[in-house]
Amino acid sequence: MRRPPLAFLSALLASSSAFAQEAAPFTLEVGGLAEGARVPEEMVFDGFGCSGGNVSPEVSWSGAPEGTKSFALVMYDPDAPTISGFWHWAVLDIPASATGLEQGAGGPESGALPEGARQGYTDFGPFAYGGPCPPVGHGLHRYQFTLYALSVGKLPDLAGATGGLTGAMVEGHSLGSVRRTLTYSR
Repeated sequence: MRRPPLAFLSALLASSSAFAQEAAPFTLEVGGLAEGARVPEEMVFDGFGCSGGNVSPEVSWSGAPEGTKSFALVMYDPDAPTISGFWHWAVLDIPASATGLEQGAGGPESGALPEGARQGYTDFGPFAYGGPCPPVGHGLHRYQFTLYALSVGKLPDLAGATGGLTGAMVEGHSLGSVRRTLTYSR
């Protein structure tokens, strides 16, 4: 049996290494917290019996799929005692050049979103971040931060649209997504 020349093997290894670098994973970080970590009080809602800071976390990402024209970030609680969960935050039309959102960017008057980005309607009502505030004694709730890489630069005007409709529009243009889940209970 004949062995391949050493030069051929070296070239093969070099090309597979280059491919691995090009195909970096799509990653998401939320507030520097590990997957499953407890939401800090700074991020908890201030109302409905909760007294947190209601400050949106710093969010960063990398490795977006090829062809990404914009991003959408949503924060959703699938454990809320409702038929459809609870939508806490939606940031739409984030430019493809962005690699994150600064802490507090979800405030209604923060002015800290990347140029062109906008906040969507939440189950709290306003176009702003609304932190966790599950019912007392309801158990551990999961807060899913999902970042979608989108095939369009701008979504249709979704003013007043429910979280479900916003989610459907985002999913319909998704090239890929990545999620970080945090937890909270009281």
